[in-house]
Amino acid sequence: MMIKSTEEIIIYESPDGGKTVYARKPGETTRHLHSVDPAWQKEQQIKVRWVNLKEAVYMADSDPAMNDLIEKVEIYYQLKK
Repeated sequence: MMIKSTEEIIIYESPDGGKTVYARKPGETTRHLHSVDPAWQKEQQIKVRWVNLKEAVYMADSDPAMNDLIEKVEIYYQLKK
């Protein structure tokens, strides 16, 4: 394969060791997301859910409806466990 111009060259960069890969053309600073490792993305989604659940537990202290829902989740968890 012969490259005829620099417009055909794409530079791929990953700031996190391959979990996310960005693409850009030479000389440009704007880069576009090229790919994301599905396992890493899933782990990030779980972390966000964990933070949200933690906040919900703190909210349950002053919110009776939230407290009721948290208690239901806890009961369901114990039954599944």
